[in-house]
Amino acid sequence: MVLNRSPGPESQAALDERSGEIFRRIVESYLESGEPLGSRNLSRILPMSLSPASVRNVMSDLEELGLIYSPHISAGRLPTQLGLRFFVDAFMQVGNISAEDRASIERHVRPHGQKHSAVETLMNEASQALSGMSRGAGLVITTKNDAVLKHVEFIRLEPTKALVVLVGDHDQVENRIIELPAGVTGSQLTEAANFLNAHLAGNTLLEARAQLERLRGEISVELDKLSQDLVERGLMVWSGGFDEGKPTRLIVRGRANLLEGLAGAEDIDRLRMLFDDLERKDGLIELLNLAETGPGVRIFIGSENKLFSLSGSSLIVAPYRDSEEKIVGAVGVIGPTRLNYSRIVPMVDYTAQLMSRLSR
Repeated sequence: MVLNRSPGPESQAALDERSGEIFRRIVESYLESGEPLGSRNLSRILPMSLSPASVRNVMSDLEELGLIYSPHISAGRLPTQLGLRFFVDAFMQVGNISAEDRASIERHVRPHGQKHSAVETLMNEASQALSGMSRGAGLVITTKNDAVLKHVEFIRLEPTKALVVLVGDHDQVENRIIELPAGVTGSQLTEAANFLNAHLAGNTLLEARAQLERLRGEISVELDKLSQDLVERGLMVWSGGFDEGKPTRLIVRGRANLLEGLAGAEDIDRLRMLFDDLERKDGLIELLNLAETGPGVRIFIGSENKLFSLSGSSLIVAPYRDSEEKIVGAVGVIGPTRLNYSRIVPMVDYTAQLMSRLSR
């Protein structure tokens, strides 16, 4: 597993054993309880013998470095965002995923040992698994930059609704429900599907659009107006309603987890900002860009991630790839800054590896 770590300022690297141990205890206490840790309690749990007064002196030095702060005049200390970053980069030990977590992810994402599942199904299962195991919000984003269409079929569900079944060149299956134009008959559904399969199958989305432009004249001759409309809708379903090269879908599960432990109106406002950020379509591109900027798992804490900077949330994200090693999506966990990073990082990494295998 590769974990991208950010080099901290040189002044932070100068921590001696005593100040490093005190800093580590403050951060670990925060990650476990969310509460500040005071000098008296610290002096009791330290492996070396230090009085509360000596601990306070070290705390003062750590505050000057910008690693911790006091939320109240008489309270203990909490890590700053800079402190959390330093802890993740310098102190946090990331091991392999536990056998229990690995089995849980595989049970959720591939419950019946199936190699090929609908992309939507894989995304739902992966995001749900990450959410349940991390107690944060699990997310999966996917692109279809070079997806090749193998077969398309329209299945009427209601007079005004149909299921579009799309099969890719690696037998990936996607199902989408579309609204039907008024008056569409069963024969027109068949006609539109036959046209797409005859003229567009074997093409990527970009190639299909170019081909469709070249076939404009033939479409008007071969198909009636309603069937032409269906052909256009089938192509839009394939593209996901986004421009070529942009992410097509983002699935987030476990948003309710983020409501746990909120202290007041300010926290709720930050959470509302996070939800608003997730709904912005241009934010999908930013999420994928974050995963693409380096190999392995990336951790963004608070304002380090401009997409979620206002909400102060942390993001752990890793890309997954297709058979040609091209990045086709990303998986991750969003949550408060006091996430269990050392456990969640290998979970995200393993889920990304599993999604890579199932996407091939």
